[in-house]
Formats: sequence, C-alpha cells, structure tokens
Amino acid sequence: MTSNNDIQHATRTTMLPYGQQWLDDEDIAAVVKVLKGDFITQGPAIQEFENKIATYVGAKYSVAFTNGTAALHAACFAAGIGQGDEVITTPITFLASSNCVLYQDATPVFVDIDANTYNIDPSQIEEKINADTRAIIAVDFTGQPVEIERIAKIAKQHNLVLIQDAAHSLGADYAGRKIGAWADMTMFSFHPVKHVTTGEGGVIVTDNEQYYRKLIQFRSHGMTKDPNELLKDEGPWYYEMQSLGYNYRMTDMQAALGASQMDKLDSFVNRRREIVGKYNQAFADLPGLVLPYQHPDAHSSWHLYVTRWLPEYFDGTRKEIFEELRDLNIGVHVHYIPVYLQPYYQELGYAKGLCPIAEQYYSSAITLPVFPKMTDEDIDDVITAVKSVYSHRIKKEI
Repeated sequence: MTSNNDIQHATRTTMLPYGQQWLDDEDIAAVVKVLKGDFITQGPAIQEFENKIATYVGAKYSVAFTNGTAALHAACFAAGIGQGDEVITTPITFLASSNCVLYQDATPVFVDIDANTYNIDPSQIEEKINADTRAIIAVDFTGQPVEIERIAKIAKQHNLVLIQDAAHSLGADYAGRKIGAWADMTMFSFHPVKHVTTGEGGVIVTDNEQYYRKLIQFRSHGMTKDPNELLKDEGPWYYEMQSLGYNYRMTDMQAALGASQMDKLDSFVNRRREIVGKYNQAFADLPGLVLPYQHPDAHSSWHLYVTRWLPEYFDGTRKEIFEELRDLNIGVHVHYIPVYLQPYYQELGYAKGLCPIAEQYYSSAITLPVFPKMTDEDIDDVITAVKSVYSHRIKKEI
C-alpha cells in the first residue's frame, strides 16, 4: 500500500472548489451600466434577461425570481398545488425540490432513482400515483436530463402537472430538444456554481399563458396593475392583490449579469464537456471507481461529475477517501443526502429504507470539481489526486 507521504506529493497549494463562477469585464460592465442607469430593480433588464432565456430554450414565457427555490415555489403555486395534494419527486436532489411542495401545504412523495442515471426512475412513478397526486417534479440531477419524454407521457395520461427542476441542466438537451421545451414549467437556477450566474436567481419557463400570469403575480405579492386582470379600475395608481404572493423579484443588477452570462453559456457548457472527457479517459480503467453513465437520449450539460467508490474495492471508508482528497486541496463534495433522511423530514414520518437505491448511491458518491474556469493544470491536479488516493486505498487482493 502506498504511504501517506506518497499521497502528499500531489498536494496543490490552494483548494480547488467543486464549482465556481466565471465573470469577465463584459459581465462587470453590464452591471455597472445598470448601476449608472435609472432602474436597479423592476426595470427593463429583467425582461431582457427573461427574453434571452426563453429564446435559448425555445419557450414562450420566462419569469425571473430571486432564486431557484422561489421559482419552484411559484411553479407549485401556479400549478394549483395545495393542502391534501401529493407531488412525486426524487430524493437525490437539493432540499428545494421537495420543500417547495411543503410550502404549499402539500405532501412530497419520493420515488427511488434509476441505478445508472441517478435520476428518478420512470418505471416506479405510476405505482405512486393516486387520486391525491397533483404533479410530478422531475429533477435533472448533475445536468443529465431525466427521461422527460417518458415522464411527460405518464403525466399527460394521469392529468398531472409536470414541473422540471432543471437547476443543473441549462444548456442540456433530450432527444435533440433543449431542456425548457418539454415540461409544463421548467426551473433554471443561477447560483454561482451553476452554468451561468446572477449571484442568486432562478427562472420558470413555460408555454402556458395562464401559468405565466400566475407566476408574474406570485413574485410580487400576488399583485397586478394589468387593466385586463383588474376587477375594477379606480385610476392610474390602482393595483389589486388577487392572491397571497411573495416578494420574489429579481433585481436589474442580477438580470444584467445573467443576460451577459447567457452570451457565454454554450462555451461554458462545451468546456464542461471537455473536462468530463478528460476525466472519463483518465479514470476508465480503475476497477471499483464508477464513472457517470449517460442515457443515450440525454446530452448532459455537466453541472456535476459524480464518481462512486464501491466500498468492497477499498480499504477505508468513503469519509476517509473524501478527506484524503480534500487534504490534497481537491474540493470534492457529496451530492446529495437523500432528502427524506433529513431530521425535519424524519419528523414528518419519512423513514430510512424508503428508497434503497438512493441510499446505496449516497453511501459511495463523491463529486469531483468541474467548472469552465478550470485550467488544464487544474484538471491534471484532480486526475493526479484521484489516482493517488485510489492507489493508496485500493485493496491489493482485488
């Protein structure tokens, strides 16, 4: 077995994060232009950004929000999800994908993942559908689209609203169609580790005008000034609160940054795919290290690169492997703890063992860095570190 000293020689001098934004002078200039203008919120930059998103993904409407969680909350509201309803989703996702259901006093129903893609398993969805089921929130984990065509057929057959949580998959496509053109509503996120960033931010795209109008109201206290929507009109100052909404408005500063970033989206995605190609080639012949599988109809935009370190192949735990990689200044992470294992969800009555494939996946997953600002030297550092820890931990009798 390789000694700890053999591992340490590969250490970087700085920590390489698993994800990071890439801002340039054009992005900065776009924000400064807004700061010098008349509107820093509720101005024209919002619509410009929304139009860029809608045009890129091929949707009729786009509504921007303060963050992706707010956008999902809005989608649940627009879908009419409420008390007594059930919404089907996956446990391998960020908390927001099911929290948004709880915000509407409805019940998340978790369906296990496919053992290869780590996305929700379409073959298990229908057995969870009942008279209370109102919607499906399908999550594109790591940037790989769910089997959206298959899931859309299930949703249509059972008259369910289909919401695609595409926080990870801006720039991806399925069966040749951009993500954003498939579901009743699709959410994209603009957190700094995502494909483009607005600092914090999210958007819902849709082709449904009714959903669009509900989304617009919901992000601004349930309020409207549109003469076509008012129940009465007392004058130019008049507005009406027609539902209980929230202040989920994005600022013009964020929107200007997002519009500038969108001009670079394709190059960002292409770089992510290049990095993944280098990883796949470097790690292809390492038994026990499971690389990401890609569904033949899905073209991932690679928000995350998740490896699995099968425990039967290694001396030491996943935690020890994780810490050794961190000691080498490789900012590995774990995505995600199954949502229903969180203490809050346990108090709601969800129990361990609910989704065994998801739990098995979680026990061995380690996310490696992948983001477009990575240099070739950064990529080499990750490869060297992984191989070093692998060599140190692999059981010699295997």
